[in-house]
Amino acid sequence: MEACVAVEKEIDKILSKFASIRENGSKNIEETIEFLSSIKPELEQAQADTEFNERQLFIIHLAIAKVKETVSRLASEHRDLHSSVSKVGKTIDRNFTQDYASTSFDRVFSGADKEKLLNQVICQHMYRHGFLEIGEELAKESGLEIHENSKQPFILLNEILEKLRHRNLDAALEWAQTHREQLMEQNSSLEFKLHRLQFLQLVSEGPGKQGEALAYVRRHFPPFVHQHETDIQNLMGVLAFIPYGVHNSPYKKLFDPILWTEICEVFVKDACALLGFSVESPLSVCVNVGSISLPALLNIKQVMAQRQVAGMWNAKDELPIEIDAGREYRYHSIFACPILRQQGSDSNPPMRLVCGHVISRDALNKLSSGNNVLRAIRTGQSVARLKCPYCPREFDSSEARQLHF
Repeated sequence: MEACVAVEKEIDKILSKFASIRENGSKNIEETIEFLSSIKPELEQAQADTEFNERQLFIIHLAIAKVKETVSRLASEHRDLHSSVSKVGKTIDRNFTQDYASTSFDRVFSGADKEKLLNQVICQHMYRHGFLEIGEELAKESGLEIHENSKQPFILLNEILEKLRHRNLDAALEWAQTHREQLMEQNSSLEFKLHRLQFLQLVSEGPGKQGEALAYVRRHFPPFVHQHETDIQNLMGVLAFIPYGVHNSPYKKLFDPILWTEICEVFVKDACALLGFSVESPLSVCVNVGSISLPALLNIKQVMAQRQVAGMWNAKDELPIEIDAGREYRYHSIFACPILRQQGSDSNPPMRLVCGHVISRDALNKLSSGNNVLRAIRTGQSVARLKCPYCPREFDSSEARQLHF
């Protein structure tokens, strides 16, 4: 994003110079033409077989100087513009021509099993977004065997979602009623919101649909009274304004088109949760997180190369710096040791001390072999007694317990 902003600023400068040169160049050329037009009558008075007099020669020299000045100014502005245009290319090269391979692990997708897994992820992404033909072709070319059962849920969801985008609720309502029990177990309000939109569609058609709207309420809303009582009361208030136009009533916010966008999002979220899928495809998540992380990784790589410490980043499967991709991409708890500033891992898990403070196992090991041991020796205590780095409490290293998030 920063690279795009940098290039955009340079392009804005160029566009501003183009506009300035166009305006100034047109003005200078017009002034020169007007000047030449003004001296033309006086020069035409000279006879063909006579020499110019001193005044006419002065006018000719003045015209030549005027034209040379205009041409020189235009050439200077053109040279300046050419220099600025060349800077755009350098800015693009500086911000976008990067060695992305330096931040990746070359063998991450090597091997038949990993290639197969990658193709499966791409196929699933295509099915999720309704690109069935592309997914089928990829599966065919890569030799994948995609079972019909794994494709059918995505086909159905995309069909329902397409109808929702065209404000057709029938298919979504049928699906929600079929899966009512599962949706209620996950505390979903999808079915109620679909019925609410159906009711609002009826009342928006005018007084002629009032009876049908009331019948729809009696038939479909009773199961949701306990959970959505206030919302149903608001919907009943809409009925009083049908003769006067519901779109101009105090309830006009219920007819905001944004509700149709929201119902599509709610349907995708609840349907994916019910079927055991993530709301966003794994491929999208990987691409988005990678796009967020790449600039920081390229910057740290460049800094390390300039300071001639590039060899310190040997484990390419571990990030050399902490990168926050945002709350939407946080899927599990992360522990960072307050002593060593390292994230916890299977080989370096968080350890809870008897006082309640938590540090990493590596930090605990360093404490065991560090200054605390020396202090214990000087005081004549057992070398196994350690002191918490955050409070005066002393403890035995065997008393620390591993934490599991």
